[in-house]
Amino acid sequence: MALLENMRVFVRVVELGSLSAAGRQVRMSPAVVSHRIQQLEQHLGVRLLNRTTRQVQTTEHGQTFYRHCLVVLDAMERAETSVATTSGVPSGSLRVTAPLGFGRRVLAPLVPQFHELYPRVEVRLRLSDHLLDLLGEAVDLAIRMAEMRDSSFVLRKIADCRRVLCAAPAYLEAQGNPKSPEELMGHNCLLLRFPGSRQYQWTLEGRDGPSKVPVRGSFDADDGDVLTQWAVDGRGIVMKPVWEVAAHLRSGALQLVLPDHPPEPVVLAVLYPHRSFLPAKVRVFSDYLVEQTRALLSADLVL
Repeated sequence: MALLENMRVFVRVVELGSLSAAGRQVRMSPAVVSHRIQQLEQHLGVRLLNRTTRQVQTTEHGQTFYRHCLVVLDAMERAETSVATTSGVPSGSLRVTAPLGFGRRVLAPLVPQFHELYPRVEVRLRLSDHLLDLLGEAVDLAIRMAEMRDSSFVLRKIADCRRVLCAAPAYLEAQGNPKSPEELMGHNCLLLRFPGSRQYQWTLEGRDGPSKVPVRGSFDADDGDVLTQWAVDGRGIVMKPVWEVAAHLRSGALQLVLPDHPPEPVVLAVLYPHRSFLPAKVRVFSDYLVEQTRALLSADLVL
């Protein structure tokens, strides 16, 4: 078991790129993490990591070993899950990814509650507005706000999320309140942008059906919460799911823009790699997440 634990530590170091960051996640000091990596290197007779004061990088041997570690650890978790399923007690490490805004506001508070129900399931949460490679990152379950057409994954819909355009009253007073979708092209639109992002136009509803409006802005970000704060600060117009900005709309910090031309809703869904055998830890977490999230969203969607 010591070898397996050392492999788990090594995987976390590679994924996080830092001994100290890996130590915080596995609750070990950087010195202990370093010692475990040294034990692996002595066992294998090769150097796995090149260490500097700020970061670590995998050697060629390290990259090869990392890929095999993922296979071994996944097989071990499958074996543990199989036994847990027959005993009726879900257990094991559960890797979950979600968008930043959803993760902070909705998902993070639910994780401790879930752990109280299933104390043998260890939830490893990774929040990012980037679309992670589920297979490459060994993710068990993802929450996505998009239409997913990849048949290699199982999609379980949570809800259709209504979205709105909104801006601070100060911005609209200074720059004018657009009366038609076309007028958005003359405004500073706050966009979520990262490699692979498609947010360069907004699809808005109208009497004659949806229409695409090209939009631009003076600055953008890969963190949705940054865009919300910029909007509150009067920097521009933002497109957001209602639940993300409901509190700001209620308080008056933000107000609706073009309410007669709302953006198309986005699908909020649970996504996981297709498997003939669904681990119990994934099944119970998915059930819990869908039930709790639907209740929370139904409350926040009422303005």
